[in-house]
Amino acid sequence: MPWSLRAILLRDLILDVVGVSAFLIHLGADLWLVSQYVLSGRYLWAALVLMLLGLASVALQVFSWVWLRADPAGLHSSQPSGRCLALLHLLQLGYLYRYMQGLQQGLLVWQQEVPSEFDLAYADFLSLDISMLRLFETFLEKTPQLTLVLAIMLQSGQAEYYQWVSICTSFVGISWALLDYHRALRTCLPSKPILGLGSSVIYFLWNLLLLWPRVLAVALFSALFPCYVALHFLGLWLVLLFWVWFQGTDFMPDPRSEWLYRATVATILYFSWFNVAEGRTRGRATIHLVFLLSDSILMVVTWVTQSAWLPRGIPLQMLLPVGGISFLLGLVLRLVYYCWLHPSYRREPAQVDGTRALYFLECSQLPQNRRTGHLAQNFFPKSRDEAALQWERRANGVL
Repeated sequence: MPWSLRAILLRDLILDVVGVSAFLIHLGADLWLVSQYVLSGRYLWAALVLMLLGLASVALQVFSWVWLRADPAGLHSSQPSGRCLALLHLLQLGYLYRYMQGLQQGLLVWQQEVPSEFDLAYADFLSLDISMLRLFETFLEKTPQLTLVLAIMLQSGQAEYYQWVSICTSFVGISWALLDYHRALRTCLPSKPILGLGSSVIYFLWNLLLLWPRVLAVALFSALFPCYVALHFLGLWLVLLFWVWFQGTDFMPDPRSEWLYRATVATILYFSWFNVAEGRTRGRATIHLVFLLSDSILMVVTWVTQSAWLPRGIPLQMLLPVGGISFLLGLVLRLVYYCWLHPSYRREPAQVDGTRALYFLECSQLPQNRRTGHLAQNFFPKSRDEAALQWERRANGVL
């Protein structure tokens, strides 16, 4: 095996281990947070955290189970029987099973002296599903829980050490999930180079800096108006759900599960940008950014104009300016990334000789994650058109 390939496989294996460890650490932090709330007699807060954790877990099990049922027959030859898989998902262990399956496949590929094309493609297939599930778990559980913990801290006027642990792990996990998802999209398109270290750092930072003001605005509104935050979320969520439906998504294998996907995407859009339809994304991303910015400013203005104040000791005079500076800095880094650090579109040379064309026709028989691949083609329309042109040239070369 070439050293460069072995180094890439080792890097992916390490990232898989980090992903499993981060999931278990965050789960442990959640249970620790709940136990501390129960011991201190804050049963409502503990119930809210458990509710978010439970709803997110159920949604992830449904996604994982539907995808497994829709995968080609015989693809997962080494996995347990259907009844055993159904039991794992019923016990809320399907997401963890996905992690362990991807780790096992990555270890198998790394141990091989010359990995087979099928094993490499199957490892990519599993990692793409895990990346999508990680992104869904981030915005269905981590981000709402982060907002809840911040609202509790603002309302109570004190911050416990276990709350800071939850906040730090949530922020890092959210930004990492966005970066991992973006890198996963690029692995689906050979005409798109992977993100370099500098581009990855900037991408990680601008997502973190743009997310913080949004979470802060929602947390402030939740702390002062806990009875109205549910109505606010439901109203915006319905608008975003209609927008997602209007774009005609086609991600899941059947119409019923497609509505679960649309509901999840609407939840993501409540906090951050997520592209679901083909075409140019700049206009839709700008509309979404202006929409979220206007809504966040409205919530802050509503808080400022009220006579109710949060407990003393909360540096609100610092939080709001820091949130504004964070948004501006994140916006600048986002512009810097897309103007100068975004990997440029590279046109591959047209090679239509019989050997290379036969190789690509052989690759078409390997496992391909069409779910994430479809999202990648929507996000990078130029690469989709270029890929179609290349396949046509290679097919002509074979003929």
